[in-house]
Amino acid sequence: MDSQQKSKRGKIFVVSAPSGAGKTTLCTKILDRFKELAYSVSHTTREPRAGEKDGVDYFFITTDEFKKKIEQNLWAEWAEVHGNFYGTSLKFIEDSIAKGRDLLLDIDVQGAKQFKASFPEAITIFIMPPSIETLQERLIKRGKDSDSIIEKRVKNAANEIAQSSFYEHIIVNDDLNLAEHKMVELIASKIEQQLN
Repeated sequence: MDSQQKSKRGKIFVVSAPSGAGKTTLCTKILDRFKELAYSVSHTTREPRAGEKDGVDYFFITTDEFKKKIEQNLWAEWAEVHGNFYGTSLKFIEDSIAKGRDLLLDIDVQGAKQFKASFPEAITIFIMPPSIETLQERLIKRGKDSDSIIEKRVKNAANEIAQSSFYEHIIVNDDLNLAEHKMVELIASKIEQQLN
């Protein structure tokens, strides 16, 4: 019985990428393709941006609430980024995989390392931009950030790319359709292994 229960535990897919590498687009396409895959919504103390919904984009909570949860060890991973806290609910992860639900997490490199320490079975995927120059062009074209923020994001990207060897799978997003195809194949093969 115990080995049967073990095989029914959900798979965890942790996806990281530098800003502008296409991670959000790819994750959205993956969630459209795999209806049984649940998305782990992160908690944050930052203010919601225009159009963001609580419980959909993030769970927006106060800094005091967040710090209480740190003290109580209720985060699977957490980080402070640009003065705001971000974290993944440990209870949500444990409950979901215990019920056999497969999960997709979109977290940064720092968070992925913490998460992998708690859940060594997690499958880690890094979305790699074709080059730093291409990444910079994408961030400029996106038109969301000032020059100084783009500069900071490019610097952070170089740091994240330097740590990409931590990830089991690296998908270069040079062509969105090709990157999506590779990601679909990878996730499908891991979910299939679980069923056999």
